[in-house]
Amino acid sequence: MQPPHPHALVRDHTVYACVMGSRAFGLATDDSDTDRRGVFLAPTELFWRFEKPPTHVEGPAEEQFSWELERFCSLALRANPNILECLHSPLVEHADATGRELLSLRGAFLSRQTHETFARYALGQRKKLDADVRTHGAPRWKHAMHLLRLLMSCRDLLRTGTLTVDVGDRREPLLEVKRGEVPWDRVESWMARLAAEAEEAAARSPLPAEPDRARVEDFVVRTRRASALPAAGQADPDDEVVQGVVRGRALRQR
Repeated sequence: MQPPHPHALVRDHTVYACVMGSRAFGLATDDSDTDRRGVFLAPTELFWRFEKPPTHVEGPAEEQFSWELERFCSLALRANPNILECLHSPLVEHADATGRELLSLRGAFLSRQTHETFARYALGQRKKLDADVRTHGAPRWKHAMHLLRLLMSCRDLLRTGTLTVDVGDRREPLLEVKRGEVPWDRVESWMARLAAEAEEAAARSPLPAEPDRARVEDFVVRTRRASALPAAGQADPDDEVVQGVVRGRALRQR
């Protein structure tokens, strides 16, 4: 099988696609972009080659980014904030059978580890804002708004065990920050309060200590196997790798 162009993997093998960014957060304005994120399942036979399929692909559309399924699940198990929020977007554009099973596993990725990863990400963003204040006398207000949103999301997740992406009735206070209408010292105090509330919530969170790695791994293995079997049926029947796949299928069916 000739390796397909990365964009073909996205076009032909996407299992899940959604809209993220301000539109998913409920913070879109007239000039907001539409950020699309997705997950594609590279055919198993591509992994039999020395050159493996890409772990992620930019495009083919503008503001579009996709991850290969295994990479996506690996990042989600490590509680990557961007990946977890992608799984919980309220704006799903596509989900086939594999994508729907991935969505059904959302709870398996959530654990108290989210406190550490969200907090680490927030700290990095806060350092950038502080550098802006030192250099320019003011932060990038849009980034300040999104940091507040992230801290709210982390706190509420730890409190409830549910990750909610849309900010709901917090939209207007957050947009006031984006427009620079809230003094920086008040924004700093707001951030500090949210971080402290998240710390407190982590100590009594209903979330498990760790994600359900075994459940996610079973899903990835089953999905890879299902992708391999049709390929084996279409390939050269004398190929030793194909014979092994077919023999394994026959044994399972006995």
